[in-house]
Amino acid sequence: MADVIVIGGGLAGLAAAAALGSVGHSVRLLEARPFLGGRATSYEVGSPESSETIDNCQHVLLRCCVNLLDFYKRLGVADEIAFHREFVFIEPGGRRSVLGAGMLPAPMHFAGSLFGLHFLSLSEKLALARGIVAIGREYGRRGDLDRITMRQWLEEKRQPPRVIDRFWRQVLVSAINEELDRMAAIHGFQVFKLGFLARSDSYQMGVPAVPLGRLYRSEAWQRAGNVEICFRTTVDRIVIGNGTAQCVKAAGAGLRADYYISALPFERLTAVAPEAGVDVSAFEHSPITGIHLWFDRPVTDLHHAVLLDRTIQWMFNKSEGRYVQIVVSASRSLVEMRRGEVIALAVRELAEFCPGVLNAKLEKAQVVKEVRATFSARPGLESLRPPARTAIGNLFLAGDWTRSGWPATMEGAVRSGYLAAEAVTAAAGAPRKFLCPDIA
Repeated sequence: MADVIVIGGGLAGLAAAAALGSVGHSVRLLEARPFLGGRATSYEVGSPESSETIDNCQHVLLRCCVNLLDFYKRLGVADEIAFHREFVFIEPGGRRSVLGAGMLPAPMHFAGSLFGLHFLSLSEKLALARGIVAIGREYGRRGDLDRITMRQWLEEKRQPPRVIDRFWRQVLVSAINEELDRMAAIHGFQVFKLGFLARSDSYQMGVPAVPLGRLYRSEAWQRAGNVEICFRTTVDRIVIGNGTAQCVKAAGAGLRADYYISALPFERLTAVAPEAGVDVSAFEHSPITGIHLWFDRPVTDLHHAVLLDRTIQWMFNKSEGRYVQIVVSASRSLVEMRRGEVIALAVRELAEFCPGVLNAKLEKAQVVKEVRATFSARPGLESLRPPARTAIGNLFLAGDWTRSGWPATMEGAVRSGYLAAEAVTAAAGAPRKFLCPDIA
């Protein structure tokens, strides 16, 4: 069996390490920080006397994320994901609408609840239904979806402005982390086809019941085979000579292996391995902002909710309605705002959906701006995403920005790790399959 070094302890690197370790390869995973998970992690904030463990941002999955679920099973933590069968949409003023599957089989399972949505008129609901049917009809058959934006497609299908803003935007911006007029239509199609149309339960949303960092705890890795995790190990360079990766330089030492997987963000790769010849010049970032609010009393009875017509987009109840996390995807408008301004905005808008906020005292707050949260899934980029193999025979790539077949999601990251692991086993002369096929 081969010795493999994996650089980067985000989900892509973790998935590659778990897959290779499970079939007997010896893996060293090098992570610069003292914890795992990359952008899907948790850490302590506050003073030693009153510290809190927070996720950098609430991460969720759908049941169609089959590779992410497979990864959790490998670590034995799949039962720590709580799945929910309903999405609650709240309008300013507090009126609620519920979206969930009914008795009809897929792809008609949403018919009843779609027509029960209070925040759309009857004509708007009919237009929405036509749009969803059009996705099912055109998915896999239309060749221009990576050349047009999702908004262009929605306007082509004559989706009314309120339907675009109140339904399509709310679902897709959160899923892809990009605005509709910047998002390639192919990504929006994939979310709806796999998450909403493929199977009657594929839309169900999984929310980790523990802090994200607990999913990657050390005892879970005892199930993963011969995987050594090296924290606080920053890789400065992948040394390449004669068309081969010779070693990695970390803290002045040269670490050697038979094969190397870079699971670094695209902006780091060219500095660490310029000889690999991977062109990332077309890639841009899209930010996510997580706003953590602790009140002196419960302000909501919901597990989570979609928030309409305001800057804040999703609300997650993290502890008995007193600790609420707000998520704003593609949050460019918040990047330059001061911390206090972001908190004031979030509290003011949250009170429009949850009147209990008006009588509650905000005890503390935390703002986490992930300026480099994901790549911007703009039109024309899909063909530029690199595959797992590079021009260097023993160097491979993983990361949600590589050609995983999915947008920049946790599922996309795990898929990329599995694809890199498959490429390593093929290069080692004993090919193995790790990637689980999509549900449709």
